Amino acid sequence: MELFTRMAQFDYEQVVFCYDDASGLRAVIAIHDTTLGPALGGCRMWTYASEEDAVVDALRLARGMTYKAAAAGLNLGGGKTVIMGDPRKDKSEALFRALGRYIHSLGGRYITAEDVGTTVQDMDLIHLETPYVCGISPSYGSSGNPSGMTALGVFRGIQASAKYLYGTDDLAGRRVAIQGLGSVGYELARLLRGAGADLLVADVNPLQVERAVNEFGAQALPPQDILSAECDILAPCALGAVLNDETIPRLRAQIIAGSANNQLAEERHGDMLHERGILYAPDYVINAGGLINVADELEGYHPDRARSKVERIYDIMLNLYKLSGERGIPTHRAADEMAMKRIETLRQVRSTHLGHHEPVRRGR
Repeated sequence: MELFTRMAQFDYEQVVFCYDDASGLRAVIAIHDTTLGPALGGCRMWTYASEEDAVVDALRLARGMTYKAAAAGLNLGGGKTVIMGDPRKDKSEALFRALGRYIHSLGGRYITAEDVGTTVQDMDLIHLETPYVCGISPSYGSSGNPSGMTALGVFRGIQASAKYLYGTDDLAGRRVAIQGLGSVGYELARLLRGAGADLLVADVNPLQVERAVNEFGAQALPPQDILSAECDILAPCALGAVLNDETIPRLRAQIIAGSANNQLAEERHGDMLHERGILYAPDYVINAGGLINVADELEGYHPDRARSKVERIYDIMLNLYKLSGERGIPTHRAADEMAMKRIETLRQVRSTHLGHHEPVRRGR
């Protein structure tokens, strides 16, 4: 892989390789764009097939965080950390503290948080070495696990999608198929059922499915059938790349709006949804609730304020759909355009020199 060529292609600012022999740390920190503010993005731990795969994943995820923060109206840039290792057996205090020292060496240009393969407890260990970490334990004045806020944002995004397509955001009687009943998917099911929606659910964990059937009166479907279920709204809340050449022709939903990251296998699949007349809620916009929530910690966490910010996803989605309709472009392209326009506008504003000035980071 030609690293600098790839960085130049999408205008990345910095890639940091972190190695510590004593703890076994092998990690990559990618910072994509800090025009709007310091880069904020989670710390992922995964058993990558190769070092190149880890670097590519860090770059891809960091760029996605730039777009997510910009579309959400946050004064933050995009970054990501990936740790090469098995989260089931390779974790240690020394490993996360070593990573914390690397993060601290960046002087606040990058702020981390939990992600796939890491937990609140892992973030607490990083916090022992640096203040540039969010999503730590509430005992530190933080917000803890952001899954509930992510689910709330997706729920409000679904309401906005219904408002745009049906003329009302009332979900009573709407059939919603949920793929994946993890911490976000299950809370989303709770919110949807509370709004009167009828649920179809699937998960690889049969105990989660049974729980949803008993608690919400949901109808269980085999995992292989959920994407093609006849429904008003399909909510992918599990794996990425579920919208692809194989699945799109089989879709029988009018709206796709879920929490899973990178739902489109390729950019062109968003165009295919548009051609079929299926309203797609771009994943990095509708699932930004968790990011919005942890970002509130930078001002001293206030749950009511954070919730109010997450609720704004409703209006953000409506504005995105309006732009898509006015321009006659697919929603995923409208989302990119909306995010980049904000970055470019602020880049011009911030080109005006204001004299010597140290940025203030409001902490806990």
